[in-house]
Amino acid sequence: MIKVDKLTKTYTTYERGGTFREALKSLVVRKKKMVEALKEVSFEIGEGELIGFLGPNGAGKSTTLKILTGILYPTSGAVEIMGYVPWKDRKKYVANIGAVFGQKSQLLFDIPPMDSFLLNQSIYNIPEQAFRKTMNEMVEMLDLEKIVRKPTRQLSLGERMKCEFIMAMLHRPKIVFLDEPTIGLDVIAKGKIRDFIHEQNKNGTTFILTTHDLEDVEQLAKRVIVVNHGEIVFDNSMDHLRKHLGDKKSVHVTTRNPLPSLAQPGILIRKQHSNRDVELELDLSKLKLNEFIKEMNEKSIINDMSIESLEIENIIKDLYSQE
Repeated sequence: MIKVDKLTKTYTTYERGGTFREALKSLVVRKKKMVEALKEVSFEIGEGELIGFLGPNGAGKSTTLKILTGILYPTSGAVEIMGYVPWKDRKKYVANIGAVFGQKSQLLFDIPPMDSFLLNQSIYNIPEQAFRKTMNEMVEMLDLEKIVRKPTRQLSLGERMKCEFIMAMLHRPKIVFLDEPTIGLDVIAKGKIRDFIHEQNKNGTTFILTTHDLEDVEQLAKRVIVVNHGEIVFDNSMDHLRKHLGDKKSVHVTTRNPLPSLAQPGILIRKQHSNRDVELELDLSKLKLNEFIKEMNEKSIINDMSIESLEIENIIKDLYSQE
C-alpha cells in the first residue's frame, strides 16, 4: 500500500554569529549549511497494518510524515501510496487519508463538533446516508452523544481528542496518520482512544503512529520502524524489538539478609534502594535464571522477587543512542 524507496530530504540553512558585527556581515555573506534530514530511507507498509514510527527529536520522522502526506517535496527518492505520488496527486490523494495531530486541532473552537463534522461532510462530498451512519457509529463508540452539540471550547482535552478522531475518520480514509494522539490525556481517555484505533484497524484502516508515549506503541503497534539521524535503525515486529538487546530480564528482588556482591557477568545494577533491595537487568545468555535465583536465596534468602521482560523504554533508548 505504501512504498518508499531511497527517500532523501536535504535542507539548506544559514549560520550566523551572535555578535552585532557578525549579524551585519551575514546581510552580505551568509554561511550556508546543508542538513540531511533523511538519507535514502526505504520501507513498505501493507494494507491494514498498524505501524509505530518512532525516533528522537530531530531524527527525521516528522519530515518523513510530511512527505507521505504530500506537504513536503523530497530532494530525491520515490514514494507511491495507493498508486498516488503524494505531492503530485495531492487533491485525489488526500481524499483517501486522514490525520490526527495531538497538538493541532481540526475543530473550530466557537462551534460544536457536530457543525465541524457537517463542514467535513461538505469538504469531502460524503453522501448524507453514509455520513450519518459513520458519524452515529463513531459517536456511540466513543460515548460522545451528549458532547457533540456543546461548543468545542467547553470540551475537556479528552473529549476534544475523541472528536478529532471522528473528524479524521468521517470520510472512511484508507490510511490515517497519528501524531501524538494521546498527548496529555488521562488513563480513561487513552483507553477509549486506543480501543477506537484497534476497532478501526480491524475494519481494515491502515495506521501510522508517531509518539513518544511508548505505552501507546506497546498496546497498539504490531510493527515498529525506528528512525535516527535520518536513517532507519530498526524495522520489524514488536517481538523482534524486545529481542533486540538479546535475552534479558528485568528483576526486582528484596532479601532478608544483606545482598552478596553482584559484580559478575550477566548482571547490571539499575537501581539499588538499599543493601536488601535492588533492581537488576539480567542477561540470560551469560547467567541462567535458575542459577541466579539459587545463589540469591542461598546467600541472602529471598523475601520477594519480580521477573519481567525488559521494558520497551530501555530498548528504544538503546536504539536512539546508536550513531
